[in-house]
Amino acid sequence: MKVKNAGRWAPRGARPWLYTGFAIAIASGIRILLHPLLGPIMPGTAFLIAAALIEYFFGMTRAIFAMVIGLLIADYLFVPPYQQIAVFDQSDLALLISYPLITIVVICLIERLRRAQFRAELIGQVAQSRYEMLLRRDNERVLADRAADETHRLMRHLPHYHDDIVLIKAFDRKAGAEARRARHDATAIAQGTRFDNVHPDDVKRLASMIHPGSQRVRITHGSAFRTITCLGEQFTTHAGDFLVFRVEEAS
Repeated sequence: MKVKNAGRWAPRGARPWLYTGFAIAIASGIRILLHPLLGPIMPGTAFLIAAALIEYFFGMTRAIFAMVIGLLIADYLFVPPYQQIAVFDQSDLALLISYPLITIVVICLIERLRRAQFRAELIGQVAQSRYEMLLRRDNERVLADRAADETHRLMRHLPHYHDDIVLIKAFDRKAGAEARRARHDATAIAQGTRFDNVHPDDVKRLASMIHPGSQRVRITHGSAFRTITCLGEQFTTHAGDFLVFRVEEAS
């Protein structure tokens, strides 16, 4: 995976530059304290270590700045003749070649490692975010399926315990009226206890309805039919829309 922001791992602002100046000052102080013991030996080692630490914590720009300032301080204070800039000899040339070369190699390696680390952290955060999104969607799907199952179980349960229900049908709230009317035969999900008592033609008319309202239907009364009112009520749930048709009076 290509991460464009992998090179932007270093902190921004004025504080990193303050820490850079503090690190240069510490390196200079340590080298001054060791100068009576070391003399002209390894004049840039303390500054190399400071530049490496600055690279690890604050990035390449501050590390290169620390390297350049360290080179000037080391050449001026710790390369003989001391505290003279007019004389350029073999010691100055050795410091000018060896110190920047080694320091640049070290800070480039650290920069590469820090970018790889930051890239891995970004990829890990993206993967964690996607994993959480997948978990959330999976949980929502499971809850929706469970709610739909419970709703349909309730719709199947109601007709058995309410003797005035004729028919319960469901339809897709997102579908148009023509689409609902075209598949009305498939929308009836439950037959009530009064379903068999209603005239077949009236059952077809109820099954084709897509809006709530009152209808006059014929229902068996002995060996004949009598006309009564059938009320259609719409119920909207998270599992879908339902029309419940029930007679307003029991036989």
